[in-house]
Amino acid sequence: MAGSGNDMRTPLARVLHLGSAKSGTQDHIRQRLTAVAIAPLSIFFLVLLVALTGADYETARAWLGNPLVGILALCLVVAAIVHMRIGMQIVIEDYVIAPGAKHLSIIANTFFSYGVGLACLYAVLKLAFGS
Repeated sequence: MAGSGNDMRTPLARVLHLGSAKSGTQDHIRQRLTAVAIAPLSIFFLVLLVALTGADYETARAWLGNPLVGILALCLVVAAIVHMRIGMQIVIEDYVIAPGAKHLSIIANTFFSYGVGLACLYAVLKLAFGS
């Protein structure tokens, strides 16, 4: 298969067995979908922030206690975190050269992204349902 007409790799890439990582298309589609979701959710969030300007804690809790507002806030957090993780992973894969540093950076990116995501989810849920 190395010499087939469909192989777009360079001769050096074929010798070094470099090829598709098999996840690029899926990551590309996932990042585009999250970007499409983030656009209207960000507008919603900005409108919410303007509406809550000068409001006290109880008013903000009441707004986030509304199921529609709470669900939209959670959707924004999830979409933004997934989008951030994929974007940073692409930057790491493209610019970090050393294999060990690359793998550690990707692992750190994943833990950081999901840690921030969990903290944001907790904050929204605490505001919506907490006392």
